[in-house]
Amino acid sequence: MQLTGLHVYPVKSMYRLSPETAEVQPWGLAGDRRWMLADATGRFVSQREDAALGQIRPGLLPGGALALTAPDGSRIEIAAPTPAAGDPVADVEVWGTRFRATEAAKEAHRWIAEHLGDYRLVHLDDPRARPVDPEYSEPGDTVSMADGFPLLLTTTASLDRLNELIAAEHPEEYEQLPMTRFRPSVVVSGAEAWAEDGWRRVRIGELTFKVVKPCGRCVVTTTDQETGERGGKEPLRTLARHHRLLRKAAFGQNLIPERPAGVEGDVLGTLRLGDDVEVLEDGAHWPADGR
Repeated sequence: MQLTGLHVYPVKSMYRLSPETAEVQPWGLAGDRRWMLADATGRFVSQREDAALGQIRPGLLPGGALALTAPDGSRIEIAAPTPAAGDPVADVEVWGTRFRATEAAKEAHRWIAEHLGDYRLVHLDDPRARPVDPEYSEPGDTVSMADGFPLLLTTTASLDRLNELIAAEHPEEYEQLPMTRFRPSVVVSGAEAWAEDGWRRVRIGELTFKVVKPCGRCVVTTTDQETGERGGKEPLRTLARHHRLLRKAAFGQNLIPERPAGVEGDVLGTLRLGDDVEVLEDGAHWPADGR
């Protein structure tokens, strides 16, 4: 098996970057979801509520700064705010977990308001601020502003199988789904369809990862990531019928990186397209009913 896709999402729910290499940190790929939009209550904003987020193209600049480009070509560069510089700190929330993040400059908020809505742009200057769900992690495991876990793994074989099922059952509606609908961090080729449901620990290149939980899917998977258009019932309808895990329509598995022996600091290692992928530990497939 090989690593054939790498994706970084600098701003939660915005467009992706697809580098050939990516450093891995304990809380995710370097630069991944250290920024997000929050509403007036501090709750995160995603494509679930506003599909237009996916049409903003982000770029990562030196020093943790961010560049955003709108579909009309309007562009802004935003310095990474820090409490040490006196930037305002906000109490924000992702799926019930509240933590502190730092607000971007007012001109960034004006740009966001012009192109998206009345949201605040915040930056997670301390990636140790948000713990991973303790039911699926070890003490000290943290995550960026991703939905719940540092990385998401998908396989091309499972996507092929899903497309086959949709085509067989709903040929009149069938349009081949690309992997981008599922917004993975890492994509693996050469496995059997749904094999990842039984993986518990994997090696990708020089690094090892715990496979901790299936990814329950939402309406974002029905959204064309290139156009922002919301589609019909797929893939949620077919996943709900054929691939339910832990009571949810599921696709992909969440990962937590392991720190290699002797490695200190924030960078655990580097992933590269073409890296070999090896299953180190297998287990029973996750149950459909959650028990």
